[in-house]
Amino acid sequence: MNTANNSLDTFYQSLSKVFGPLAALYYKAFNYNKYLAGTGFAAFITLGLFFLMVALINLGDDSLPTDNSRKLGDVIMPDRDIDTLFDNVEKPEEPDEQPEDIAQPELDLAPLAGVDVSVPKPKANFAGSGSFFRDGEYIPLFKVTPIYPRRAQERGIMGYAVVSFTITETGTVENAEPLEGMCGDPTNPETVFRACSIFNSAASRAALKLKYKPKIVDGNAVRVDNVPHKFTFILEES
Repeated sequence: MNTANNSLDTFYQSLSKVFGPLAALYYKAFNYNKYLAGTGFAAFITLGLFFLMVALINLGDDSLPTDNSRKLGDVIMPDRDIDTLFDNVEKPEEPDEQPEDIAQPELDLAPLAGVDVSVPKPKANFAGSGSFFRDGEYIPLFKVTPIYPRRAQERGIMGYAVVSFTITETGTVENAEPLEGMCGDPTNPETVFRACSIFNSAASRAALKLKYKPKIVDGNAVRVDNVPHKFTFILEES
C-alpha cells in the first residue's frame, strides 16, 4: 500500500515539475490579458492534439499487415498469323449479251371522228383603265339587325334612329355617331314622331358591325366619311 502511494506521489511530482512552470506562465498571462492567455492556451492545446494525431497515425501504419499475396501480371496475347481459307477467288463469268430492247406496243392515236377533244382556253377580261377594280360607290355586303332595347320593348315604344359613320378602305365601319332619334309607329303613315334617344345606343352598336365593299376611285379603295344609315325598330304583334 505504501509502495503504491509512493508511486503516485512520484508521478504527481513529475507532472508538477513539467506542467508547473506552464501553469504559472498561464496565470501570469491571464492576469496581464485574459484574451491573449485564452488564445495562447487554445493554440497550445491544438498543437498538442495535432502531434498526438500524427503519432497515432504513424503507429497505425506500422501495425498494418503487409500484403504478401502473389499478384497476377498483365496478360498479353501473342501475335498470331491469321490463315485465310480462300487464297485465290475466281472472278465471276461475264454475263451473256443483253437482250434487245422490248418493242413498245403501237397505239392508234388517231382522233375520234365526230368528237371535239379541244380544250377551250380561258379568256382574260381586263378593264380598259388598266386596273382590275372598276370605279364605283360603296356597296353594303353584310347587314345587322340591332338588338331591341329592353326598356323600349317593355314600354311598347317603336321608332327609328339615324347613325352617321365612316367606311374604311377595307369595308369596315368606324366612328359611328347617332344623328337623329325618333319615337313613333313607323308602320302608321299618320303617326306623329317625337324626338327620343332610346334607340341611339343600339343603332350605333349595330352600325359598327356592318360590312361594305369600299368605294373605288382610280382603282384604289378610299375612305368615305359621314355615311348615314337608318335603323327602324318595330315590335311584332303578338
